[in-house]
Amino acid sequence: MLFEVTADPLHPQPLIDHVRKDESGAVAVFLGVVRDNSRGRRVLHLEYDAYPEMATSVMRGIAEDAMERWPLTDVAIQHRTGRLEIGETSLLIAVSSPHRAEAFAACHHLVDRFKESVPIWKKEVWEGGEVWIEGEPVERS
Repeated sequence: MLFEVTADPLHPQPLIDHVRKDESGAVAVFLGVVRDNSRGRRVLHLEYDAYPEMATSVMRGIAEDAMERWPLTDVAIQHRTGRLEIGETSLLIAVSSPHRAEAFAACHHLVDRFKESVPIWKKEVWEGGEVWIEGEPVERS
C-alpha cells in the first residue's frame, strides 16, 4: 500500500502501476480535480494544508478497513498540499482487485471515508474573498 501527502503535482500512472498486480482483473482510479465554482461562487484557486503524519496514518486505516471489506490486492492514496489551480488534481485513489465490482465499490468507499476523516484542510479562494472549508459528512446511498 502507498499513502502520501505531497506538494508535488499528482499523476495517476504511478499509482496505477503501484496497485496493478497480475492477480488483479480490475484497477479503479479516482481523481479529485479542482473545479472553478463552489456554492455559487467563481473559485480562483484552492489552498490545502495538512498534518502529513496523521493524514497518512488515517489513510492507512481507511485502506485497511477497505481491504477487510473487499478482496482488494492493493490500495494507493495521494493528496496535494499548497496552492492548486483550476483543473489540477488534488486527490488520487487507486485500488486493485480481482473483479471490477469490488474495485468500484472500494474506491467509492475510500473517497467518502477520506473526505470524512483525513486531516487535510481546504481553503477556497474566490473573487472577493476566501473561506476554509470544513470536512462535510458524506450522504450514504
